[in-house]
Amino acid sequence: MEMLDATVITTALPEMAQSFGVRPADMSIGMSAYLLALAVFIPVSGWVADRYGPRRVFGGALALFTVASILCGLSQSLPQFTAARILQGLGGAMMVPVGRLAVLRVTPKQDLVKAIAIITWPGLAAPVIGPLVGGIVTTTLSWHWIFFLNVPLGLIALAANARLVRGSAGGRRPFDLPGFILTGVGCSMLMYAVDLCGKLDVEAGLVAGLMVLAVASLALAVRHLRRAPHPLVDLTPMRYRTFAVTMYGGSLFRIAIGSAPFLLPLMFQVGFGLSPVQAGSLMLALFAGNLAMKPATTWVMRRFGFRHVLVGNGLLVAIGFGLCATLTAGTPAWWTSALLFFCGMSRSMQYTALNTLGFADIPKPAMTGATTLFSACQQLNAGLGIAFGAVALRAAEWLTGHGQAAPQPLQFRVALLLSALLAAVAVLDSARLPANAGADISGHRKPARRGAA
Repeated sequence: MEMLDATVITTALPEMAQSFGVRPADMSIGMSAYLLALAVFIPVSGWVADRYGPRRVFGGALALFTVASILCGLSQSLPQFTAARILQGLGGAMMVPVGRLAVLRVTPKQDLVKAIAIITWPGLAAPVIGPLVGGIVTTTLSWHWIFFLNVPLGLIALAANARLVRGSAGGRRPFDLPGFILTGVGCSMLMYAVDLCGKLDVEAGLVAGLMVLAVASLALAVRHLRRAPHPLVDLTPMRYRTFAVTMYGGSLFRIAIGSAPFLLPLMFQVGFGLSPVQAGSLMLALFAGNLAMKPATTWVMRRFGFRHVLVGNGLLVAIGFGLCATLTAGTPAWWTSALLFFCGMSRSMQYTALNTLGFADIPKPAMTGATTLFSACQQLNAGLGIAFGAVALRAAEWLTGHGQAAPQPLQFRVALLLSALLAAVAVLDSARLPANAGADISGHRKPARRGAA
């Protein structure tokens, strides 16, 4: 619900702007408010889950998100819609990390690969199918139904939560107010700066100032969290090499592939002259590749191990980006679809391997801090992926010397090559993993040498 809702409204913005009597560009405040609410409240989700228990918090977050969706659909003005989106962001900030925590706390090590594969899939699918779903719903019904469709989904999820999620007594850890302020300011300013990067009429000085404020706040937050007796976010998981790889090199990878749902539809529409429906239909091949790879992820990780998968498959992701840069308006649709299908398979494999490896060595008591850190990082990566795509396009404009109002096909090719380069650089961190990294959960064992006793 949360991941789909973040992307599904993009194609409905013009109709929503007309309904509210504002310019389409003004609608960005609704999306920004949602992202800022996520950035501020995700760090506090771990403390809330420990205090009140995952089932209670997850159920409350589902209810809040569902009610906020109704309010979004009933909004009559942009301020009303923005307020409802803030409520949605608050619900989403508690829903995703606490839901992941509820799953990982009760999942045995040997089943972690399967569990991560299942909960990773929505994050891969939502950016791809969200705009197409939004366009279909807006065209056939109205933009209001984009939000009303969350109601039955929310009710089903609430029933499942009451039946399946285990309750817990909760703890009495003091609330870390300085940590909340520092992380909230840092994450929100970073997300706001990232959001501005995708806009053409924003001064570079404003973005730079926000970035400086964000980095300074986050640096102070890290210093505080390391020294506080009861930190809002426990940084202990960063001591585990496998978790650190998913946070450092994994972030570079997520930023790289996060640029694809931004760059590819734009290239198909602006660069090649395709309609939104045609572009969305081509992007479904990426989604199909994600889906097709899921049944094989467990076998691949067991057969080759995490290090070989992350290095070898990471290079395949980079190659896929590079091949996308060769597409033209005259490329046959079947070849474009086949290439996107391949890209979908490789990105799905890499996502699942990274997300699973991150929790391979985390003990159960440290799982709350790990899921909070991971969720905050994942949300920032999603925004940075779009920003990287926008910045890559501007860099391509400078490199190619084209200053047209609309990006040209050559600029998209250069931007995709920059994404390929970033994906390749991300592989370097994984290459330093030990050969047996995550072997306890993948089941991978190095074959015995011939002649060994």
